[in-house]
Amino acid sequence: MRMTKSLSRTGVRSFWGVVFLIVGLSIGCTKKSSTDAQGGQDQDESGSKLQIGLVLDKGGKDDKSFNTAAWEGTQRAVRELGVKVKDVEAPDDAAFEPAIRTFAERGLPLVISVGFAQADALKKVAPQFPNTKFAIIDAQVDAPNVASLMFAEHEGSYLVGYLAGLASSTKTVGFVGGMETALIRRFLVAYEAGARAANPQVKVLHNFVGINMTAWANPTRGKELALTQIGQGADIIFQAAGASGLGVFDAIADTKNKKVYGIGVDSNQNWIKPGKIMTSMLKRVDVAVFDVIREVASQKFVPGVRSFGLKDKGVDYAVDEHNRKLIEPHQAKLEKLREDIVAGKIQVPDYYLQMKEQPKK
Repeated sequence: MRMTKSLSRTGVRSFWGVVFLIVGLSIGCTKKSSTDAQGGQDQDESGSKLQIGLVLDKGGKDDKSFNTAAWEGTQRAVRELGVKVKDVEAPDDAAFEPAIRTFAERGLPLVISVGFAQADALKKVAPQFPNTKFAIIDAQVDAPNVASLMFAEHEGSYLVGYLAGLASSTKTVGFVGGMETALIRRFLVAYEAGARAANPQVKVLHNFVGINMTAWANPTRGKELALTQIGQGADIIFQAAGASGLGVFDAIADTKNKKVYGIGVDSNQNWIKPGKIMTSMLKRVDVAVFDVIREVASQKFVPGVRSFGLKDKGVDYAVDEHNRKLIEPHQAKLEKLREDIVAGKIQVPDYYLQMKEQPKK
């Protein structure tokens, strides 16, 4: 393949990123025997063990957040269902389509795309492989062989926002998001509403790490933004920024003011900075991933949209030995709030609906 002189440096990086991704996938998928997700030896391609493909973004399965939650769902399937997992971390957006396609071409019965950024790629690939089952998290792809796993992030964000409003002594709280997307705006709008429901006088600061996929893997920038918010008086900061959120926690741990706390996201992150994380807004991606794998394993796969919210604990807040003392003074109010949301007594603002209601220009 020939590249013209006019190809940009970014384009070159994307081109070679895709090339290396395809080569890596090809090598990994053609070996007769390789290490499986449990560290043992898997069977060859003709073996009876169910194989699934997992496509992750640049944050990787060790982001301790969104991707880690998906990975944990696959690991549960490894333990309980005896499946084999092949995973790949796409270096950029251009690599999603070849990654999904390569897994499908290798005959894997299920390919899971982790993240809304993979929607366009899946829309292209899924119709070309009607006998392959696909699942995507945080995006809706309408196809007869795709399960779209959606979450009511706004419900969980409202709940932790309410907690922040109750617990803040400075009446200033913060939010650090990854990319400024509709999904992350959905977190922010509900978090802000929850905080102001608890305390109408509260001020909510917010920043976003970046404008492309690297925003999810830049803890240095996450820390800088958190320190700025702390300097402006924020004493509780909710992060929804993937691996970049780890920098938010570093900022909170480094501050001389001991009464500054973080709120984690997706996975239970309370353990990362024990005593400094008030709670984590759980998004049970692990459960959703495990369930769809189990369906394929039992030949009961159901395509279409599935929603997970407070009612079924698809979203929740985390309580454990690391944060119990911090959250106990407010827990009764949080549980009452949960009941009211589930019962429909409180309508949580949803940025997705707000977007639909905006008049078209």
